[in-house]
Amino acid sequence: MIHTIDLPQYGSSTQFVRETLKTYRDQYILLNLSGREVTITDDAANRMKEHADSTEAGMVYSDYVKTMGADAIAPAPLIDIQAGSLRDDFDFGALVLITPAAIDAYLAFQGQEFKTAGFYQLRLAIQRCLPIVRMPQPLYTIAETDFRTSGQKQFDYVNPRNRDVQIEMEAACTEHLKLIDGYLKPGAGAKVDATQGSFPVLASVIIPVRNRERTVADAVKSALSQQLDGPYNVIVVDNHSTDGTTQILSDLAKTDKRLVHIIPERTDLGIGGCWNLAVNDKRCGRFAVQLDSDDLYSGPDTLQKVVDKFREGGYSMVIGSYRMCNFDLETLPPGIIDHREWTDENGPNNALRINGLGAPRAFYTPVVRKTGFPNVSYGEDYAVAIRIAGEYRLGRIFDELYLCRRWEGNSDAALSPEKVNANNLYKDSLRTAELQRRIISNRSN
Repeated sequence: MIHTIDLPQYGSSTQFVRETLKTYRDQYILLNLSGREVTITDDAANRMKEHADSTEAGMVYSDYVKTMGADAIAPAPLIDIQAGSLRDDFDFGALVLITPAAIDAYLAFQGQEFKTAGFYQLRLAIQRCLPIVRMPQPLYTIAETDFRTSGQKQFDYVNPRNRDVQIEMEAACTEHLKLIDGYLKPGAGAKVDATQGSFPVLASVIIPVRNRERTVADAVKSALSQQLDGPYNVIVVDNHSTDGTTQILSDLAKTDKRLVHIIPERTDLGIGGCWNLAVNDKRCGRFAVQLDSDDLYSGPDTLQKVVDKFREGGYSMVIGSYRMCNFDLETLPPGIIDHREWTDENGPNNALRINGLGAPRAFYTPVVRKTGFPNVSYGEDYAVAIRIAGEYRLGRIFDELYLCRRWEGNSDAALSPEKVNANNLYKDSLRTAELQRRIISNRSN
């Protein structure tokens, strides 16, 4: 028999999860994570059970169909889970089937008690000892209630109102990392001596851009208005723009020699490739500081605050905090994104759970030259950040330094479900690779 239990993915306590599983021990449980009505046939539920038995899985989930209105429907394909799928907002859909073997494995585990991270703790416990398997076919239907675009949804996980939840999720993830030898102990990160070496300027603001004639001048002027206790420049990598971007940059470069306008010889560069070109340029400064072509620094002291942070702690990377806003700089939900759940002691472990580390991102140039960016246009910054966090000290500034302007031209404003899945799959693969590197390193020491 298969029992269906409502268990909201967020807000489920360890106690509730354990008591529920004890009640149905030796049976199959279909957990409804959505808190909404789901339509599934007995045949589909039995197919999930049969698939679990044939694969010896601890948990099974499947694609589904969304009803979008009176007659409209849309497929909702999901992605396969992997070892690095540690983010607590991994999308299992509305229904997951838990097997008796998984129930036994979880009940044998005596972990921390959580008020809201119960399901997350459960699925990590299953992941440690049994396969979690996706069935790539739609087996149920649920009515869609969230019609926001991808650009509006992507910041839900860092909403400051959910900070208590985030702290619990981090604790559950840390517990998991310790049990699989993927945990980095406090103080594991190496310090760097940022006074070494000779550079033409103290800092460089790096702006990759393609076809941003509406916003690039604002970004460049924001960078050129910085007040720093040393020389700096602004390196813009103009990736073969076909609108008015190139002319705008050419005109700005004529009026301020600090603006370095680079047009790559190659035509196959993603954002990561543009970053590699900039940081390896002989004009790049001691510190390379990010500014996206849509965005602005919060004030003329942003660059100084970043450089001061580098000087303070032997950091190889510094990350600030940003505010979501519109073109008129009016605050948009969720407001300031500061990742205050991050601590110096546990930050490198937290980096494997969250889907982004914040902005502005800044690098000690010799380290980022060695690490390098993947030549992609999504997740290139995250790839470098988690790699650096696994080896070096990473500093955070919790004050607002950066304005993230949201508009219809943002590259992630309204992505298709397929593109969102591809992006998530890529970042999960980055986490998988970094997690495996940390496990191997820990076990060899």
